[in-house]
Amino acid sequence: MKVSHSISSFNATKKTIITLGTFDGVHLGHQAIFKKLVSATENGTYESFVLTFYPHPRMVLNQEGAMHLLNTIEEKTILLEKFGIDHLIVHPFDDAFSKLSAEAFVKNILVDQLNIHKIIIGYDHRFGENRSANITDLIHFGKQYNFEVEQINAEEINEITVSSTKIRTALLDGAIELANQYLGYDYFFSGTVMKGKQLGRTIGFPTANIKLSETYKLIPKNGVYIVYSTLNNKRVYGMMNIGHNPTVGENNKTIEVHYFDVNEDLYDKIITVAFLKFIRTEEKFDSIDALKIQLNKDQEFSKNYIETLTEGY
Repeated sequence: MKVSHSISSFNATKKTIITLGTFDGVHLGHQAIFKKLVSATENGTYESFVLTFYPHPRMVLNQEGAMHLLNTIEEKTILLEKFGIDHLIVHPFDDAFSKLSAEAFVKNILVDQLNIHKIIIGYDHRFGENRSANITDLIHFGKQYNFEVEQINAEEINEITVSSTKIRTALLDGAIELANQYLGYDYFFSGTVMKGKQLGRTIGFPTANIKLSETYKLIPKNGVYIVYSTLNNKRVYGMMNIGHNPTVGENNKTIEVHYFDVNEDLYDKIITVAFLKFIRTEEKFDSIDALKIQLNKDQEFSKNYIETLTEGY
């Protein structure tokens, strides 16, 4: 997959089959579109093309509150590569781009710049200044400028409509298994292992303290989770705490992972952590000993859960 960072840097050599959107999460609904996109190229007669945007349009148009996303742009690129798409453009979304009229967007970008043959789009897609145009307008433009429009309706995407908003809500509620079901993969994030206060190792639970690479990445609900990573080409499991460690009087929010059966030095390494299950909310215990007793219970529960997942493998 060839990646470009501006529409103007792309020159189409063939007619293209296009889909466009923010695709936050690259969830099952998005995946249905990408599979249709690739199959529509007719084995190379046309080139498949995904147009997405960074920053997310809501980051530009809605300045009132912080926007947290399911994927960083790097994660989205990695996920898209799995579908066999020919081209990805990550176009800068700014105020000027947001003011393009629907027809200017279609004529100047889709037709003149991207050499469109066909667009495959969700039933609820809106575009143009103030998101004023819808699928009916797009079909009209297709007839005017001689390209096909294939609409994917809600029933084709899933029996229940999958949306990035529903997934964000599930993660913020700690409903990891539901979020993973909607995504079609295990939710994950990446970060650098930093030195913390090293309190965990004093009670037999050494942890990797992770600092995320992007501040806009959505962090699930505070609490304790069963997680896994791939270290040295091997999947390793552990449990993660997201929160403020109230038992030891922490003020800053931390993300810490205790891996089972991992002894190597992880400081300064970038690791990816995937979520399997929410265990419990973060608690303040009466003593360090009480905390240790609970951590042992969490570890036993986690290992039993992992054992049921890996039976037969």
